Amino acid sequence: MNKVKISWQKGLAFEVEQDNHVFQIDGPADFGGQNKGPQPKALVLTALAGCSGMDAVSILQKMRIPEFDLEIEVIATLEEEHPKVYTHIDLIFNFTGEDLPIDKLKRAVELSLERYCAVYAMLVKVVEIKDIIRLNGKEV
Repeated sequence: MNKVKISWQKGLAFEVEQDNHVFQIDGPADFGGQNKGPQPKALVLTALAGCSGMDAVSILQKMRIPEFDLEIEVIATLEEEHPKVYTHIDLIFNFTGEDLPIDKLKRAVELSLERYCAVYAMLVKVVEIKDIIRLNGKEV
């Protein structure tokens, strides 16, 4: 079971207690917040990137692919009207390294998204997500 507790501070700021970590979330200044922490909706994208990235790295390590770097970008489109939900998400896996096997990179991302990443499994039910894999700056 997961448990998160948030406590209102003032304005739009909340202190978050999650998994023995404490951090703050807040709204943007133009919406009445003080921008002292990330905004909740964007944390959904962070969760997607983190979940899929941790899975992909773990799978690649099990495939004995030791030397690589990975950055994940998430670009999301919002509806114009409230509740301004995400309508499309690009999930971009940027791998860098020498002599990396493209087939194993693709397989690791595929396994992450289709089998292991629960955040992806939840979101893909309600929003279109396109995964993109790049190796050394080129889409593969």
